[in-house]
Amino acid sequence: MQPIFIEEMAKNDKSKPKKQKLGHKLKRRYKLVIMDESTFEEKVRFRVTRLGVIVVTGSIAVLLITLTVYLIAFTPLREYIPGYTDITLPKKIYDLQQKADSLEREFKRQDLFIQNLKKIIAGQDITEVPPEPVQVNYNYDTISISHSREDSILRAEYETMSKYNLHQSENYSAEPAMLGGVNFFPPLHGIVTRHFDAADGHYGTDIVAGGNEAIKATLDGTVIFSDWTLETGYIIGIQHKNNIISVYKHNSAILKHEGTFVKAGEIISFVGASGELTTGPHLHFELWFNGNPVDPEKFIEF
Repeated sequence: MQPIFIEEMAKNDKSKPKKQKLGHKLKRRYKLVIMDESTFEEKVRFRVTRLGVIVVTGSIAVLLITLTVYLIAFTPLREYIPGYTDITLPKKIYDLQQKADSLEREFKRQDLFIQNLKKIIAGQDITEVPPEPVQVNYNYDTISISHSREDSILRAEYETMSKYNLHQSENYSAEPAMLGGVNFFPPLHGIVTRHFDAADGHYGTDIVAGGNEAIKATLDGTVIFSDWTLETGYIIGIQHKNNIISVYKHNSAILKHEGTFVKAGEIISFVGASGELTTGPHLHFELWFNGNPVDPEKFIEF
C-alpha cells in the first residue's frame, strides 16, 4: 500500500504547479507598445494582464447590453421593433377621423357656396342646405316571403326545446344577493345622465365627466375584449371573479389589450365620444353577473 500512497502524493504535487501556473498566466504583465513603423519610435505604451483584458471586455459588454435594453424599453425607438406599439395611437387615429369628418363637412359647405354662386350669376334660386342623397323607393308589396318545409320543422323543433326552459334571461328585477358583498371601484366620477333600463334595451349607466378623464377598472380581472366597433367605438370588457363582467364603451383611447390582467382602480382607457350611438363625451358602463345585466348604481356610487 505504501508505493500507491507515494504515487498519489506525486500526482497531487504535479497538479499544484498547474493551478499555480494558470493563475500566474492570468496575472502576468504584458507590455503593449504602439510604434511608428517608419522610425520604430514608441508612441504609446500600456501594461496589461490577461485578467484585466477579460474584466474590461466583460464590463464593456455589460454596458452595451444595458444601454440597448434602456433604448428599447424607455425611448421611442421601441416603436420600430415588431410587437411594440404606441399607446396613444388609437387616440391619434380617432383625432384624425374627427378632422377628416370636419374636412368633409367643410368641403360640402364650400361646394354648396360655389353652386349657389353659379345660380346667382345665372339668375336662379339658391339652395340653403346641401341636397340630400337621392333615395330609391322600393315597392315592398310585391315581395312575397314564404317558409320552406325544412325551415318550419327547424322552428318547431327549437320552440319545443326552449319552451320549458326554467332560465328566464329577461328577468332582471331580482338582483343577485351575493354582489352586495363585492367592493366595486368606481370606474369614473361624474354625473349620471341615463340610468339602467333593461326594458328599453339600455343595459348600463351613462356617466358624463370632463374630456379625456381616466377610466379605471372596477375590479381585478382579465381583459377579454379590447377593440373598436362602429356603434359604440372603443370598448373594453373585463372578466372578474364570481362570473362578473364589466364593460366600458365610447372610450376615446384604450390602454389595455386582450389577455392583460388589471387591478381594481388601474387606468384602462379615457372618456370619449367614439361610435355612432354616442351623444357626447361620456362612459357607458355595464355590469353583468351570470350572463345577465344588473344595475350598476345599486352597487357603485358614481
